[in-house]
Amino acid sequence: MANPKLQGESMDALFRAILLLENEEECYRFFEDIATISELKALAQRFQVALLLQNGKTYQQIEGETGASTATISRVKRYLQYGAGGYSLVLSRLTKKADR
Repeated sequence: MANPKLQGESMDALFRAILLLENEEECYRFFEDIATISELKALAQRFQVALLLQNGKTYQQIEGETGASTATISRVKRYLQYGAGGYSLVLSRLTKKADR
């Protein structure tokens, strides 16, 4: 269930636009235009942290591999456990895709 504070017409429009992207190249082009490099790197780092946490890595290992702070790792872990389920949804789909 999406957070009602997040929902709105502008957010809906953004997500509809993202769903129209067909491949990684299109994603690179769109996200390069819509976000700063720092914002994108932060998102990518959080996602990498989620992958590593799912694979059972320790905070020290994750910090060493990603450069993420323990605060960031802790935040991602909290959302993996108690969030809206978005990380889990995507991570399970990636696992299924890799198993094919």
